[in-house]
Amino acid sequence: MEGRQDYDLLVIGGGSGGLACAKEAAQLGKKVAVVDYVEPSPRGTRWGLGGTCVNVGCIPKKLMHQAALLGGMIQDAPHYGWAVQPVLHDWRTMAEAVQNYVKSLNWGHRVQLQDRKVKYFNIKASFVNEHTVCGVAKDGKETLLSAEHIVIATGGRPKYPTHIEGALEYGITSDDIFWLKESPGKTLVVGASYVALECAGFLTGLGLDTTVMIRSIPLRGFDQQMSSLVTEYMASRGTRFLRGCTPSRVRRLPDGQLQVTWEDLTSGKEDTGTFNTVLWAVGRIPETRSLNLEKAGVNTNPNSQKILVDAQETTSVPHIYAIGDVAEGRPELTPTAIMAGKLLAQRLCGRSSDVMDYDNVPTTVFTPLEYGCVGLSEEEAVARHGEEHVEVYHAYYKPLEFTVAERDASQCYIKMVCLRKPPQLVLGLHFLGPNAGEVTQGFALGIKCGASYAQVMRTVGIHPTCAEEVAKLRISKRSGLDPTVTGC
Repeated sequence: MEGRQDYDLLVIGGGSGGLACAKEAAQLGKKVAVVDYVEPSPRGTRWGLGGTCVNVGCIPKKLMHQAALLGGMIQDAPHYGWAVQPVLHDWRTMAEAVQNYVKSLNWGHRVQLQDRKVKYFNIKASFVNEHTVCGVAKDGKETLLSAEHIVIATGGRPKYPTHIEGALEYGITSDDIFWLKESPGKTLVVGASYVALECAGFLTGLGLDTTVMIRSIPLRGFDQQMSSLVTEYMASRGTRFLRGCTPSRVRRLPDGQLQVTWEDLTSGKEDTGTFNTVLWAVGRIPETRSLNLEKAGVNTNPNSQKILVDAQETTSVPHIYAIGDVAEGRPELTPTAIMAGKLLAQRLCGRSSDVMDYDNVPTTVFTPLEYGCVGLSEEEAVARHGEEHVEVYHAYYKPLEFTVAERDASQCYIKMVCLRKPPQLVLGLHFLGPNAGEVTQGFALGIKCGASYAQVMRTVGIHPTCAEEVAKLRISKRSGLDPTVTGC
């Protein structure tokens, strides 16, 4: 075992939150170390520095979503005068390009740590006591590291439904899909999370036969009217949905195909189907089990296994902190982890006393028709303020790009949830349509600053855009009038 190395700050986890915290603290003059170790997935997939977002999350997901959108644009092109030959998608070419870009990001993160004089250890860490961790390298060599302050930013990994026969042996997760060298072929996606719908969406868009199996409701925690529109659009573009179903076993047939047996929860009947790939997207588990947290006295929620923290991101041990997906009650989003990490570093260095504000955090689900939202869902607003105190303005609109190509826009929809009392404070904005992330990001600033419906109505729209439809929301749900936008 190597000798102890003392640091001002030790960050466990080299994902978005951990790296942001480490780089900020180093820039502010602290002696910082980062330990990061990727346990290969059950399929043997492994990756470099940067965490879920860079390697098996937002970045490859958005690139594959873009690949699928390009397929849609190629179908639109003849309407605009482009003579396009029939085109076929090659998974291998796309995968190689995406994987090479991700590898360049891994390298970039290592260079940034070197530039900021942050010591990087590729070792699997666990606590020895409240100031010391022991890290084990691939070759079994152990290193002891001790620090005045320790930040846990280990994130989470996809969950396997191990109670289902064959799930672990034959299934893959989002940890594997972006690193497949060959096309997954006919795919069954099990789950109803945004991960499930995003993956199913781009697989369908790339021309693959894709089915989503949902036990209860899609996009739990999101506005349910928006969620229905998201799945309706996906179904209209060719994704199959098996609702109220739960798989019971997966078997490999002699020809290599996977036979899946499932139960229809309403009828109680059993059914089977064959697929080339089964992708589990049934939730994530925080990476806390191998950390030996009890040796440091760090408390977790026994149900979720997430680390309990206060508003300052502090755990039950005053000098140990947890940020990002591994912390209880935090949104599982890259940008919140990054901001929380930077603010924590600034507080530890005495530069600021600001704490992370988790209210009105915008996000986007990159399904084939993108869904961006910020603030409260309609259900949350009604639960918090009462139906009689909430006004919802809404519109069905048609993006100009959809017109010439005669694309169906029946699910392009916007709603703004407001307090009913003038000036009608905006509680939430929900946007379903092209480039939803870009649109939502802009309005998020206004909502964060306490925008009212009256102010949004005084905002001049940019014509002709989808975003301008937000500034033209005149019809309330309460009025019962038809919210379909007609003409220019």
